[in-house]
Amino acid sequence: MNKLTKWSLTAALAGFLFGFDTVVISGADQKLQELWNSTDIFHGSVVMAMALWGTVVGAIFGGIPTRKIGRKKTLLWIGIFYTLSAIGSALANDPITFALFRFLGGVGVGISGIAAPAYISEIAPAKNRGRLVGLYQFNLVSGILIAFLSNYLLTGIGDNDWRYMMGVEAIPALLYTILVLSIPKSPRWLYLNGQQKEAEDIIRAAYSQSDADDLIIEIKKDNDTSLKSESIFQKKYSFILMLAFLVAAFNQFSGINAFLYYAPRIFEAGGLGQSAALLNSVGIGLTNVIFTYVGISLIDKLGRRSLMYIGSIGYIVSLTLISLSFILEWGGVVLPIFLFLFIASHAIGQGAIIWVYISEIFPNHIRSYGQSFGISTHWILAAIIPSLIPFLFGSIGPGIVFGFFAFMMVLQLMFTHFIMPETKGVSLEDLSKKLIKN
Repeated sequence: MNKLTKWSLTAALAGFLFGFDTVVISGADQKLQELWNSTDIFHGSVVMAMALWGTVVGAIFGGIPTRKIGRKKTLLWIGIFYTLSAIGSALANDPITFALFRFLGGVGVGISGIAAPAYISEIAPAKNRGRLVGLYQFNLVSGILIAFLSNYLLTGIGDNDWRYMMGVEAIPALLYTILVLSIPKSPRWLYLNGQQKEAEDIIRAAYSQSDADDLIIEIKKDNDTSLKSESIFQKKYSFILMLAFLVAAFNQFSGINAFLYYAPRIFEAGGLGQSAALLNSVGIGLTNVIFTYVGISLIDKLGRRSLMYIGSIGYIVSLTLISLSFILEWGGVVLPIFLFLFIASHAIGQGAIIWVYISEIFPNHIRSYGQSFGISTHWILAAIIPSLIPFLFGSIGPGIVFGFFAFMMVLQLMFTHFIMPETKGVSLEDLSKKLIKN
């Protein structure tokens, strides 16, 4: 394993904690509602969604530490947040304390979606930047799988089994925090902060001499011509902002987070028993891992747009079938198949490209703030949509909800065809110039 891959993989472990933290709550979902006798609205918007609102805060403000103290130090703090959140939520004795510690973990999730992809994109060669940044998503879905599996294995071990589900995350969180100490700082961030000697030493340690020389020249030129005080909201960046906004928004209007948060509940609503629902949730996690691997293996070969085409069509087919299975009451036999197809479509499309795309389209000097904008859009919707699911399922039913998600994916297909530019194989510096001209 070369140094670039090792550093990328270490930073990408933040994605594992992201995935684990996001869905581990699904195993405790109905147990906590019964324990604290919460209404659907309180349970959905406070107990379940508080981590997502923490993620929104982390995404909105995460660009500040990522830019000010650097990508590496920010990743270190993320690990500390995850560790404290896991321990605190496992020991909580009331819904408010539980929600506050989940909020802290959510802040870590929100910041990690900025800092980790930014770090990897800034150390990766253009030819395999998609694959290396894609390691973040692969770790994310691996975390989801392990969380589902952990929930399945821990359920039923006692009245407080939910405490073990929540607390076990402290182990990988602490390990990740220690590993981050071994990676260097981002050379592009070092250039932005006048530390050229250290930046060049890192580049020369990771690249061949000729590649290192070319990259140093390119970064220097970009650094010398960039205005460090620019805002992402200047008119010349409007097209890039639109791309970040739409990619992030469509990601959530697929219904992916709503499904991951309530997977067991959705399976039970489709006629499966509790044990079968949890076991199928593990199958969902495994499907996610397999097809995410396929997606990141193809992202630098086929390109970002091709994967979005494949994913969009898969979304439309699977979500339509899921909607019909609820409306027409087809029973619990076919529902898992449709949901597996939905997860596969997400993993090979949006799941594989979102962190890559948003991390590469912004210029170096505003990347962290641009990412913050895109990821904030993602997480604001990721907080709103899942928090409404218990209410919407109880009022209009799952069939209508999934039908709406299918319609939104038709719009995503149109966006991919008419608006979304390809970014594969282009250096970060050349890519930002191309998009600004567009």
